[in-house]
Amino acid sequence: MGKIVKKKISPRQKMINLMYVVLMAMLALNVSSDVLKGFGLIDEKLTSSTESSARLNEEVYKKFDQQYQANPTKVKVWYDKAQVVRGMTDSLYTLIDELKYDIVKKSDGDDADVQNIRHKEDLEAATQIMLSPVSGRGEELHDAIVSYRERVTSMLVSEAQRELVEHNLNTDVPLEAKLTGKNWQEYMFESMPTAAAVTLLTKLQNDIRYAEGQVLHDLVTNIDVKDVRVNQLNAYVIPSSRTVVQGGKFSAQIIMAAVDTTRRPTIFIADKEIKDNHGTYEMICTRTGDYTLKGHIEILDGEGQTVKRNFEQQYTVVAPSATVSADIMNVLYAGYDNPMSVSVPGVPTNQVSLSMTGGTLKQTAPGKYIAVPTNVGGEAEFTVTARQEGRNQVMGKFTYRVRKLPDPTAFIPVGDKHFMGGRLGKSQLIASSGIGAAIDDGLLNIPFSVKGFETVFFDNIGNAIPEVSSSANFTERQKNMIRGLSRGKRFFITKIRAQGPDGIERTLNGAMEVIIN
Repeated sequence: MGKIVKKKISPRQKMINLMYVVLMAMLALNVSSDVLKGFGLIDEKLTSSTESSARLNEEVYKKFDQQYQANPTKVKVWYDKAQVVRGMTDSLYTLIDELKYDIVKKSDGDDADVQNIRHKEDLEAATQIMLSPVSGRGEELHDAIVSYRERVTSMLVSEAQRELVEHNLNTDVPLEAKLTGKNWQEYMFESMPTAAAVTLLTKLQNDIRYAEGQVLHDLVTNIDVKDVRVNQLNAYVIPSSRTVVQGGKFSAQIIMAAVDTTRRPTIFIADKEIKDNHGTYEMICTRTGDYTLKGHIEILDGEGQTVKRNFEQQYTVVAPSATVSADIMNVLYAGYDNPMSVSVPGVPTNQVSLSMTGGTLKQTAPGKYIAVPTNVGGEAEFTVTARQEGRNQVMGKFTYRVRKLPDPTAFIPVGDKHFMGGRLGKSQLIASSGIGAAIDDGLLNIPFSVKGFETVFFDNIGNAIPEVSSSANFTERQKNMIRGLSRGKRFFITKIRAQGPDGIERTLNGAMEVIIN
């Protein structure tokens, strides 16, 4: 079948639309009755255009019928939608035909002929048929157009097509008409000459046939309405993974290139047919090693002849394995947030989980965790689990020793540097807040909280004068003693008490010597 091309508005249709607009404008200016004769010409052109659209649409319906008969499974959903479009379009089209006849009959009598209107200038017929308080059908037409427009545009994919259909079937009232309190039907048909009213309704029929065609061409693109021919057919095996863990499941998708999902090929593994409509082959792998999946696939070509293609696929079965690593070193510190990483070769990170005994574990990202062990001197055990083929499988267990955090190093913060002993200017020393402590050895970077310390000064005869601070800061007495030191004099900072993130307070060994520079 030939390729179906989406319709575009032809130059002829554009000219018809333009003529219609011009004549409506002339009518609004109360041009003489001779102008009304022009509406007959416009109506004739519109009718011809509408009939052409209807014939084109009918060709699409026939193609739907043919394809549905050939392959109902594939085509049914789109065929059913096409029938809905046909039904609601014909219903609205018939309603408009009835209104045209009723208006002309009101003007010309029982022998009225819509194609040959005698009283074209009659200003009462359209008003009475469409706007009569008791039997007026203008509101019925308005509601039918709104309903049709909403249902049709909901089926269109292209935003441009939706906007065009909404514009053609627009029922909004211009601002000037709203200010006079008119609704759509009053704006369209009040004191409208019979010829103009009929032409307006014919234009509506033309617009709904156009909208019908747009929807049909959208629907028809969703099915294969053409014969597809290929010059090469090959069988393919698509495994979910070429590496399988022992005890896991090997899964492979076996297909024929360009296969139709409504007509599946027949698959054979070692000459045994696989009973699976989706071409999926599965087996449990119980031994490690390298293996090859072999077989052939059969399908009927367009002439009913059997086409056979062989296939083979290598795959590997490996033993369960996993990796858990402490991101810092091969030990864990109690009471501290130890970053951990976990992975399993061949398994996505989001399908791998980690559990822990001897502490708490918190996941921060796929494959990333924070472990906080509690048993100093003991061990923390980790278990790695992977989700495969819908079940959880343990991939390995790992044990780490748990230690207390090492003692930190004390320092005096000077700007952005850490002074750890030696010569220091008096002004820098007095400007410093006090004492800090941290582990900063290139692997760990852990701040500690200083709880107190002692300074030891010496008088002129060499007597030691201790002074205690119960916080991390120098006391005012300690600062005064520092101010009294001359260049080259020294004092010591000792008995520094610090507490780390593990909550353990410890007194640091050694003393920091400070020489006034």
